[in-house]
Amino acid sequence: MAVVASAPGKVLMTGGYLILERPNAGLVLSTNARFYAIVKPLHEEVAPDSWAWAWTDVKLTSPQLSRETMYKMSLKDLMLRCVSSSDLSESRNPFVEQAVQYSIAAARATLDKTNNDFLHKKLLLGLDITILGCNDFYSYRNYIEASGLPLTPDVLAALPPFTSITFNSGESNAENCKPEVAKTGLGSSAAMTTSVVAALLHYFGVVYLSSLDKDLHQEKDSVDLDLVHIIAQSAHCIAQGKVGSGFDVSSAVYGSQRYVRFSPEVLSSAQVVAIEGLPIQEVIHDILKGNWDHERTEFSLPPLMTLLLGEPGAGGSSTPSMVGAVKKWQKSDPVKSLETWRKLSEANSALETQFKILSKLAEENWDAYKSVIISCGMHRSEKWMKQATRPDQEAVVNALLGARDAMLRIRSNMRQMGEAAGIPIEPPSQTHLLDATMNMEGALLAGVPGAGGFDAIFAVSLGDSTGNITKAWTSLNVLQMLVREDPHGVRLESNDPQAQQITSAISSVSIE
Repeated sequence: MAVVASAPGKVLMTGGYLILERPNAGLVLSTNARFYAIVKPLHEEVAPDSWAWAWTDVKLTSPQLSRETMYKMSLKDLMLRCVSSSDLSESRNPFVEQAVQYSIAAARATLDKTNNDFLHKKLLLGLDITILGCNDFYSYRNYIEASGLPLTPDVLAALPPFTSITFNSGESNAENCKPEVAKTGLGSSAAMTTSVVAALLHYFGVVYLSSLDKDLHQEKDSVDLDLVHIIAQSAHCIAQGKVGSGFDVSSAVYGSQRYVRFSPEVLSSAQVVAIEGLPIQEVIHDILKGNWDHERTEFSLPPLMTLLLGEPGAGGSSTPSMVGAVKKWQKSDPVKSLETWRKLSEANSALETQFKILSKLAEENWDAYKSVIISCGMHRSEKWMKQATRPDQEAVVNALLGARDAMLRIRSNMRQMGEAAGIPIEPPSQTHLLDATMNMEGALLAGVPGAGGFDAIFAVSLGDSTGNITKAWTSLNVLQMLVREDPHGVRLESNDPQAQQITSAISSVSIE
């Protein structure tokens, strides 16, 4: 029986750079762009001589990259040896490899003897893992332009699910450098790692994930999600070779949220093991019992607001190099950098406050809230106050204008940081697009997500104004993506309609 799990991509609205250091918070929205992992036995039955086996088989398939990799995994230390591949140099996937090793180590450490025997039998059957990412994780802009098609969401929607992935041009790469997958900045590695960890832990009977139609907030679910989170964070950090803030994995597990990072020291032992090539079992208990002191509170956009993402076409930015430049600037000018971070933190908090006010106003007086949002969705911001004729409506407009002002201050401080650090956090081309977007009818705010750069731009629209922004972006040569906020985190897909779509989309992969 196959297990299908999915985890969402993310958009970091506020907290870029600051979120790397405690106690700074960030607002991260999970999206309808999801990564899927399908786990099932590789063999139909356990071989008679399997009791003497020291190794088992693991197959990893990525249909979108036309890659298939076979591994031998040691049943003693869980080390993976790549034994065959469609392209040996290109096809190693450290995120999935670490997800497999950490998930099995966690299962062994968590299950009792009876269930460990059950786990051992499952491992002897081998693991057949397939990974699939929604089209939204990857850029198809070059393909669309080369095909002579218009840069519209309709064209994106017409692409087959899980279309083959394209690569950035290799012209700018140094000799012998591999071309990079053209991505849109939604956190594909975090969503992929989380989906694989969740699918494996469910497959082994360590956790029991909920599907979309079940209550996602039951106490048992919460404990299980916490375990998925710890293992996914560990695997993702070790795979990327550094301990990041973890907001992308946290949103992949739990969904939209206000996030404060965990202390990096919780993974110190895992880093030592990775560097020295020691078995994961030596540190898995430390990781599971470690002080995971991240803070997470529920957050999502207020009602009748829509998250929009646009792809300007400049290609993905290199987040690690930009973070490195900001850290270098902090060391070289600690006084100025601290002041900039203080102002940026205040603006981030102000935007969060205005969103909370708007959600509360919607809850307390829905009719007044709805009428204002719908009316403002048909006008530019300078005319919004004219849409309010009563005090309760004025309160909604004041909060909307407060949110706009906070975002303008966020953008201003992010630009100052970029100029001081010598990196394009909000480059002039993006500034032009964002200013134009914020002047459109029904546009509440616009910005560059996460670390900024040339990835995507995001906007939040009011009421029914999405169509206006779509048309305007198309005229500005911006490809509007199909991404929207979906506050749900990781989930089981067995009873979800999307699971049927997955099955038909990859009919070549047999899901039993």
